[in-house]
Amino acid sequence: MRPAYPVPASAVLALAAFVMAGSAHAAGIGSGGGPSEVVLVVQIVLLLSLGRLLGEAMLRVGQPAVMGQLLAGLLLGPSFLGAVWPEVQHWLFPPGRDQRALLDGIAQLGILLLLLMTGMETDLALVRKVRRAAVSVSVTGVAVPFACGFLLGWFLPEAMLPHPELRLVTSLFLGTALAISSVKIVAMVVREMNFLRRNVGQVIVASAIIDDTIGWVIIAVIFSLARAGTIDLWEVGRSLAGTLVFLGISLTVGRRLVFWLIRWANDSLRSEAAVITAILVLMGVLALVTQAIGVHTVLGAFVAGLLVGQSPILTRRIDEQLRGVVTALFAPIFFGLAGLSADLTILRDPRLLLLTLGLIAVASLGKFAGAFAGGLIGGLRRPESLALACGMNARGSTEVIVASIGLGMGALSQDLFTMIVAMALITTLAMPPMLRWALHRLPLEGEEKERLEREAAEETGFVARLERLLVAADDGAKGRFAARIAGLVAGSRGMPVTVVRLGTPTEEAVLSGAVAAAAEGARGEETGPVEVTEHARPEPAAEAVGEEAAKGYDLLIVGISPTVAPEGGLTDAVAGAAERFDGPLAIAAARGAHRDDPDAALRILAVTDSTQAARRGAEIAVTLARGASAPLSVLFLADGGGAGRRLAGMRQGDAAALREVVDLAERAGLRVRTHVRATRSPEREILRQARAGDHDLIVMGVTRRAGEAASFGPLAETVLEASDRSVLFLAS
Repeated sequence: MRPAYPVPASAVLALAAFVMAGSAHAAGIGSGGGPSEVVLVVQIVLLLSLGRLLGEAMLRVGQPAVMGQLLAGLLLGPSFLGAVWPEVQHWLFPPGRDQRALLDGIAQLGILLLLLMTGMETDLALVRKVRRAAVSVSVTGVAVPFACGFLLGWFLPEAMLPHPELRLVTSLFLGTALAISSVKIVAMVVREMNFLRRNVGQVIVASAIIDDTIGWVIIAVIFSLARAGTIDLWEVGRSLAGTLVFLGISLTVGRRLVFWLIRWANDSLRSEAAVITAILVLMGVLALVTQAIGVHTVLGAFVAGLLVGQSPILTRRIDEQLRGVVTALFAPIFFGLAGLSADLTILRDPRLLLLTLGLIAVASLGKFAGAFAGGLIGGLRRPESLALACGMNARGSTEVIVASIGLGMGALSQDLFTMIVAMALITTLAMPPMLRWALHRLPLEGEEKERLEREAAEETGFVARLERLLVAADDGAKGRFAARIAGLVAGSRGMPVTVVRLGTPTEEAVLSGAVAAAAEGARGEETGPVEVTEHARPEPAAEAVGEEAAKGYDLLIVGISPTVAPEGGLTDAVAGAAERFDGPLAIAAARGAHRDDPDAALRILAVTDSTQAARRGAEIAVTLARGASAPLSVLFLADGGGAGRRLAGMRQGDAAALREVVDLAERAGLRVRTHVRATRSPEREILRQARAGDHDLIVMGVTRRAGEAASFGPLAETVLEASDRSVLFLAS
């Protein structure tokens, strides 16, 4: 059969659709024999391939890829293929409920996974940082469009309502649909323009986060109304109270439980992707809990994502693994199905077209006006409030999820669903160029520029990439000193620490107490408490470290006495621990005052040069100095030239390397003294400077020698053997 008029897409696509439809028909679909897995596979292949191609096309024109997936569904659904070639469209996507239920099941799981990912991307620390402006923008940015949507629903013709007797439910749902913003789309554009850490960028993203959170809570309550069928104040109150109790428990006790679950799954289970399974089970349990208290499962999935995203370990790995399967499979199917469910041919009716245009205008103007006013109330300047208003108008994937839930619960009719999808599509496509235009009007200057430079340096540094620390130590002075070092590093970013206590087991947790005490003193205003776990292990250090290291750690800190063997080099215990750990390694040796009192004051000397390993050692020194409020000096060993040169007389590369370390210290709020030396005996210069400056801790970044995991070169070994001051080597 020929199409009624020429198809604007490639003839190859039509031919492929016809061939696959024919194969599906040959499998017995047209005979009414029930749902077929062959058709399901054909549908999935089409949605994935076309969604990927159109998503790529959207990205190349500066639009989010999710819009391509939605367009794929529109092209394959009644909006396009159904109008051009209805027989093929019906073969590919049979109208029967049983066949559609197969794809719906995948899409419903996709909703939960998308909300899980949204929650994981929600940065609550960012919300706290800009809470005044963000709360102001969210309150007005939600209230104004919500009121507009509610009034629109209240005056809609009864013919457009799925259940006229529940006009209140539909009105509330329309208000929520117009009020919500898409965190994903907003964050994508803000991040693309390098505005994520700008003041206005933080307010935009934080406001979208609050909008989303408020929206999901409202949707959960509306769901209870729709399910009850009547407006029962007792039922509404019970659902709202249950929601508040659920959120309160989840965000307090739940955070610790989720961290424990992730750590237990990672440390105790040996099967592949055990942590991902634990997270998916957690998502399902919380979704069932919210269903049981009378609200929608999406709230449970969203809260599960919030809790997982706050876990202090494995967040990058979890995000990568989950994002892959959600982005590649579930998102194209869900958004493609949403496009299939919309029928844009209804817009040929002038009345519905005008209503749709009115819906878009009300949604855009309401959101724009509310966000702009909120920005001004929150203390932002007019150009910043303008950028904020432009950014908050994107509905994107969030709106499609909301509309799909509304259609499924009976709060929206098919026509209203199509109108909302059209509104989401148009506002999302319009937002990126508008936001780019508005952000270009905001130059970077003053305090904001300094803060961004500081944060950029911190986020790309060595310490910023650490998530979990392992300490291998005994109960002696070196072990307690290593525990103190670990606490100072962990406290700077709230990292969890596991202590492997070597030697004869004792009941007193000396090492974990030393870690906790140092971490508490090093905590910043926005840093959470450090979780410390201690295991007593009587076996040799190599075996104890090897077994524990398999659980995944970013840095091992070793404090074992003795550190140096009688014949030179590291003792077998220290070398064995180092050889069983593949990642960055720190070796601490307590000397001088720290031999008697591991908690004695620190005066730190950071030894550095132009190498990357030395720079990382200097970063650790800065972290320790900031955490312990200790004075810091930097000894730079320059290449060539005469001894005692100043910064101005250094080679360009050396000067840049020293400047980087000094800037790092200054951004940390430290005053640093610098010493530049060029000498053929660097070990003598290091020891001389340590004595001259009365330093009691020498920090050096070193490199493991090829093929020798426990060897760091003659310079490091000489300093370790000859120094009467405490020494810390970082081998990365």
